[in-house]
Order: sequence, then C-alpha cells, then structure tokens
Amino acid sequence: MQNKYNLTKEQNTFVAKRNIVDYIWKSANLEGIAVTYPETQAIYDGGIVNGLTVDKIIAINNLKYAWQFILENENLENNFATLCQLHKLICDKLVLEQDLGTLRSTPVNIGGTSWKPNFPFESQIKEELQDILNQKDKSKTEIAIEVMLWVMRKQMFIDGNKRVAMLFANKLMIDNGCGIITISIENQPIFFEKLIKFYETGDNVDLKNWLYETCIDGIDLNR
Repeated sequence: MQNKYNLTKEQNTFVAKRNIVDYIWKSANLEGIAVTYPETQAIYDGGIVNGLTVDKIIAINNLKYAWQFILENENLENNFATLCQLHKLICDKLVLEQDLGTLRSTPVNIGGTSWKPNFPFESQIKEELQDILNQKDKSKTEIAIEVMLWVMRKQMFIDGNKRVAMLFANKLMIDNGCGIITISIENQPIFFEKLIKFYETGDNVDLKNWLYETCIDGIDLNR
C-alpha cells in the first residue's frame, strides 16, 4: 500500500486549507451532523444560518478550530496527548466539561450492531497507539488509515470518536505529504456498512483497502 501522493508538508497543508470547508462538511455528516455544504461554508465564514440547531453550528465551528489547530501547530506530536486535545476542541460545549479530552468511564452503544467496545485504559491506549505509529514495514498512508480505524473501534471518548480519528489520521497524512483522507457523502453508506463489519470482527483489511482505493484526496502539484 504505497503512498498515493508525495507532497511536502507545506504543499499538503496548502491542499488542506484550499478544501477545508469540504472536509469539514463531509466529516460532520459522517458523524450524523446533517448540514449542507452552503450551510457549512456560511458557518465557517462566521455568517448567520437560519434553521440549524445550536449544536450543529457549534459542531461545525469546533471542527474549524480543530483543523486550524493541526494546521497552525508545526511541532505538534502524534501521541495520546494530541488525541485528547483534538477531542477537547471537537466536542467543546457538546459534552460535559468533565468528559472533554478524557477516556470514557461509561459503556457506549454502537448503532447498527450489538457489539460493544471494551472500556479504554490509558496505558493500553498509549502502547497500542505507538505500536501502530512505529510500524516500519508500512507506508505512512497505510499507518494513517490503520490508526484512524483503531481510534474509531476503540471508542475511547464519550462522543466524537470518528471526527477525532479522522482528524488525527489527517494530521499524519499532512505531516508526511500523503494527501487527505475524506469520505464523500455518496460513499458514506458503503463506509458504514464496512465499518460495522470491522467493529464486529476486528478485521480491518476490507475497510482499509476500500478507504485506500476510494477516499484519498490530493493533487499533483508538480504537473
């Protein structure tokens, strides 16, 4: 699974900034936050959008601030602390303050399946995260996809796990000039079907390959 794009970090940051509203729109809808692209653009630009709940507006703004956080902090490390900080930004004002950036201590249900994730333990999370990040025999793209799926299945936070997972993975993609992982609206039903199977089996191969073939965005700036 080779890198599809070989950009500099600066080039990949340019791609992310150029398409940031599109990425936010798709990421929000992936987590069930039903907003249109024009609504997302208006919220991003600080405009007034009628007919949307306060929580939806907050969720879009939070994604904006979280994206800005990873794009503007050049020395941000890829570790557990960054995962927690992303959760604080993404779920600010959407969950209880005591749950921001902390591992959940209550059980969660996953829509579409009876499978339930185990409770997360910090020492185990840190160890597994580093094991994935430190793989030497895989491309940075493959590692980014694997860590995204791992965060999603761990369900370590009370809410917002898919948003945190995708943004953390895209930080890895940007750092290494590999493009952006983004799931189009029309492909999201297929993604959820494959995600449920991954949740239930723990086997990420089918979903990982599909994401690689279908959901890597980028441009060849050398053409």
